[in-house]
Amino acid sequence: MNIKYTDFARMHKPLEKELAACYQEVFDSQWFIQGKKLEKFEKEYAEYCGTKYCVGVGNGLDALRLILQACDIGEGDEVIVPSNTFIATVLAISYVGAVPVFVEPDINTLLINPDLIEEKITSRTKAIMVVHLYGRLADMEKIIEIARKHSLKVFEDSAQAHGAQRNGVKAGAWGDAGAFSFYPGKNLGALGDAGAVTTNDRELAEKVRALGNYGSKIKYKHEYKGVNSRLDELQAAFLSVKLKNLDKWTEERQAIADKYYNGIKNKKITLPLYTKENVYHIFPVLSDERNELQKYLEEKGIHTLIHYPTAIHLQEAYKDMVLKKGAYPLAEKICDTELSIPLYPGMTDGEIQYVIDCINEF
Repeated sequence: MNIKYTDFARMHKPLEKELAACYQEVFDSQWFIQGKKLEKFEKEYAEYCGTKYCVGVGNGLDALRLILQACDIGEGDEVIVPSNTFIATVLAISYVGAVPVFVEPDINTLLINPDLIEEKITSRTKAIMVVHLYGRLADMEKIIEIARKHSLKVFEDSAQAHGAQRNGVKAGAWGDAGAFSFYPGKNLGALGDAGAVTTNDRELAEKVRALGNYGSKIKYKHEYKGVNSRLDELQAAFLSVKLKNLDKWTEERQAIADKYYNGIKNKKITLPLYTKENVYHIFPVLSDERNELQKYLEEKGIHTLIHYPTAIHLQEAYKDMVLKKGAYPLAEKICDTELSIPLYPGMTDGEIQYVIDCINEF
């Protein structure tokens, strides 16, 4: 059996005619930037997330960066961020001249540990950048309580958590603003790069939109030193089609995850703490024999990925932080032991059981 890590065709094939019709509509309109398709998707996605505003941007990294810029976070400011995340979260902080301050995760959830946040707060701390990694929401109640106590902003990196909930509130609706990536591999993915910012703050939404449009609200009148980061009409149209299917796909992901939780019984494998409202962008397993497990599964025809093999503080790009191995041991442990196994809409029962059986036989 040959099982891909993910298979876009199983999601896109049933939507082929509808997606093709979207392309034709945009082509016929000859309107490609900041038009009705974008307005429609922004309205739909804001309603889906439970926020007042959604602003389409070029990608998830831009979404994070524009939020920070819109909140005037810059040179010398500190932003608390998980020590285990994709580098884009930290790059956004660096791009505005701020300093990332790492907080270790809870090894059971693999998310930022709120009990470790307060000890990292200083007079220069301006915000907490939460990451809802793998499709699981962080402990937002505790984090917001800490932020209010210290008058800090809360931003959500929701790039892996489209539709994820905690006590009925979705990702992107908890903090001052949420950043989403619609990279093709996301639970809600475009057919190219795309992103969005969600918020209940009208002023922040307007500033993000202006910053992403060369710093301009009115053509040729520039209030800010902005950038070019806009969600185009074609990707917005595709996303509107796919958004209608997101809840159905989420249910499929959750059903597959339930089978993994019930079926994987190998003492060499550790599964993260189960949560009902996880949307499972990624299904991570931890093993001290991760590399051997990956090679074994590859030989069995099961393709896997590692998220992520090197902690950010050990990346060449951040050598200026002068942090050595051992500085953030939990983040490093996750990097050394994490393996992401196949989980995507359209997987058959036979494929799911094969993955389970092979893991149990390892």
